[in-house]
Amino acid sequence: MSHDSASRRPGPLGLARGVSPWLLPTVAAAAVTSLLSRRDRRWAAAALPLTALTGGMLWFFRDPDRTPGGARILSPADGVVQSIDAWPDGRTRVAIFMSPLDVHVNRAPLAGTVTSMRHVSGGYVPAFDKDSENNERVVWHLDTALGDIEFVQIAGAVARRIVPYVAVGAKVAKGERIGLIRLGSRVDVYLPEGITPAVSVGERTVAGVTGLDHG
Repeated sequence: MSHDSASRRPGPLGLARGVSPWLLPTVAAAAVTSLLSRRDRRWAAAALPLTALTGGMLWFFRDPDRTPGGARILSPADGVVQSIDAWPDGRTRVAIFMSPLDVHVNRAPLAGTVTSMRHVSGGYVPAFDKDSENNERVVWHLDTALGDIEFVQIAGAVARRIVPYVAVGAKVAKGERIGLIRLGSRVDVYLPEGITPAVSVGERTVAGVTGLDHG
């Protein structure tokens, strides 16, 4: 996939691609009830909360352009580092929790080729719960200069849909948009053996900007 492909650009009005099924009905309902409220003020009871909801969704689904950070491995998600765990195979898992207020577009942690993208069915417990490891998720593998890199988009209690932007075989740039988790959740990235995390638990990350390693 070309670096000038649609996956590298936000959708219309600087919003994340893949939000139309949620956003358009809300916008339409807010517009209709606002027009009706001009004829009958009783419709304002519906128009005001729908307009507020529309404003909130425009904020939730924003997709700002960013300049990739200089580290070898970048955070794939906006959020807070929830845990850092040594894995039995020598890798280190960095779990990043995304709240509903964070940008929901996820980005490639480094440049490479998508060798695998596997959807796994599961539950929808809150993403901060340990059992969220068994939630609905999409497991990605990238062939990179550092070897195979795995990262996982995990749905939560509110986020019920993960929307990939690129397909298997695509070549992605470091920090390129790769998909969306609607209304937050969690993203795990597995650092290769021998790489020490440059972040700590509780630290905020910015997708495509914050470095996860000291390289």
